[in-house]
Formats: sequence, C-alpha cells, structure tokens
Amino acid sequence: MTKKLVLSLSFFAALSIAVGFLLSGADRTFDWRLAGGLFAVALVGELTRLKIRRGRARSGQSSKI
Repeated sequence: MTKKLVLSLSFFAALSIAVGFLLSGADRTFDWRLAGGLFAVALVGELTRLKIRRGRARSGQSSKI
C-alpha cells in the first residue's frame, strides 16, 4: 500500500512541477505557489483516500470497485 502511495505522490509532484514551469509567466521563474497548491490538493486527496481505506478495512467493509 505504501508503494502505491509513493508512486501516486511522485506522479502528482512531477505533474505539479510541470504545471508550475508551464504557467510561470513571461519572467520564466517557477511558480511555487501554484505548484505547491496543486501538490497540497493531491496530498490531501491521497491521505483522505488512505484514511477511508483503513477505516473500511477495520470495519470489515470491502469496496467492490
């Protein structure tokens, strides 16, 4: 499970860095606020997903997805 989490967060980190470079503007400096904000949203989403899965595992529910 942690392997999947690391892979997912690595993908979102690379994606947010790419978006930060692409939307940096005319001065060509890296947009840290945009990239950091995107990564923060991805991090919160992944941690929420992990928490939901652990809660379901403890209660014995299974997701049929």
